[in-house]
Amino acid sequence: MSNYQLKVENIIEEIKKIDAHTVGLQFPEGLKIYATLVARQIEDETGAEVIISGDPSFGACDVSDASMKDVVDLLVHFGHTPLHLEYEVPVLFVEAQFQLDVIPAIKEALNLLENYKIIGLVTTTQHLHILDEAAYFLEKEAKTIIMKEGQGTRKAQVLGCNFSAVEELPVDVFLYVGSGNFHPLGIKLSTNKTVIIADPYRNEARNIDQFADRILKIRFARITKAREAKKFGIIVSSKKGQLRMELAKNLKSMIHKEGKEAYIIFMDHVSPELLIPFMDLDAFLVTACPRIAIDDAQMYKKPLLTPEELLIVLDKKKWEDYKIDEIKYVNGNQ
Repeated sequence: MSNYQLKVENIIEEIKKIDAHTVGLQFPEGLKIYATLVARQIEDETGAEVIISGDPSFGACDVSDASMKDVVDLLVHFGHTPLHLEYEVPVLFVEAQFQLDVIPAIKEALNLLENYKIIGLVTTTQHLHILDEAAYFLEKEAKTIIMKEGQGTRKAQVLGCNFSAVEELPVDVFLYVGSGNFHPLGIKLSTNKTVIIADPYRNEARNIDQFADRILKIRFARITKAREAKKFGIIVSSKKGQLRMELAKNLKSMIHKEGKEAYIIFMDHVSPELLIPFMDLDAFLVTACPRIAIDDAQMYKKPLLTPEELLIVLDKKKWEDYKIDEIKYVNGNQ
């Protein structure tokens, strides 16, 4: 059906097991193109009615359980592993493992790993199943591989908001298996160690340092601009896995103590268009997904900061101690 293992047979088995009559399907953007194919197979083989969520999905923090509470008997969420959250309908998580050969990219990374002995191996959900093969190959090249579980994450797994699996690891370098720059950037900012990317989609390897330097310059400029701000908007997400209202209230109190104004803005989806009515504010803080402030910074006319960056703005933390914002889920808590 696709380059991803969507495990439709397992889904069908679960539907029959619980006798679900209405099934919801939720996909991240990259997998939505398979939605109707999966829906057709499920309906043909189970007789259940399938309802596809058309809303964006950015992770297991963004599950449609609340919106589908009175609509479906079972919600199938693709592409992510579950967090320690309570969901309002039964949710079946399907990791959607990407089927690819990781070794060519690992071989490309060997040149960049030449001067390192102890390697922290790390990846995201869809590549967790290939890490044992990668570790075995690297160990044959006389490398020592270290991996650990994080707070609410599996062994060697990082999320866009949780890098606890790499913190305090006694390694010389990190090797990230996957594509994109955000997760390796988070590892770099969380550990201040060299991060090499082995990209199995392009069969290439690269160092994150140059990209990290560019992002840090952008963040420094946003923080510098925000020092002039008198009025702040504190964005709180209504998404269950991103809702940090207590943090927002603490930030508001902190800002007030500095003689500045602060207002909490509650919303489901954060976008430049939705903030247009609030342009009387000088800067915004995002307590929702940390990626919003960093990935989408250029889209916003006013500085968009993380809670960690506010501490620097208010001189409660030094720029040299800059870290990426994180949301860690342990036993239902953030």
